[in-house]
Amino acid sequence: MNIEHSPRLTYRLMDEHDAELLFQLDQDPLVMKYISNGEISSREKINDVFIPRMLAYRNADKGWGLWQVSIKDSNEYIGWVLVRPMYFFSDNPEFDNLELGWRFFQSSWGKGYASEAALHIKNTLATNKNYRAFSAIADEGNLGSIGVMKNIGMSYLKTYRHIDPLFECDVSYYQITNH
Repeated sequence: MNIEHSPRLTYRLMDEHDAELLFQLDQDPLVMKYISNGEISSREKINDVFIPRMLAYRNADKGWGLWQVSIKDSNEYIGWVLVRPMYFFSDNPEFDNLELGWRFFQSSWGKGYASEAALHIKNTLATNKNYRAFSAIADEGNLGSIGVMKNIGMSYLKTYRHIDPLFECDVSYYQITNH
């Protein structure tokens, strides 16, 4: 699957060769505030944990994976948008409900890039009517990510204790159905 450019941004599906880009993004404690309590990722964690997890759900034909987001005019890498089945790393993944997530450099915050990218990728994937919904979760205090969820048309469903092999926290769960 290919994601065409949006008005300001370009997209490329990331792979195991993008470890350095993933590492760079995770070096800002404010970027990592709601992911790891501000702890930055080591190169070992990127290589030994993050890359294998990404490759586990990456499916180029379906558009699942991490989509690198760059500014069209400068080709500056500003972050990524995640696409994978909701609850992928559980015993009950929802293959008809795609989880969207995002992580962007602080320098790009407040400019609408995350909303533009997430909405554009969601709308591209929404042409596949096998997907009944698109969902996102964020730490309850992560008002920036919750704002992106609202900006792309998602509605609040619930707050619950999310347990993943990498973290555990109370999250707000938002969703939009695919018509």
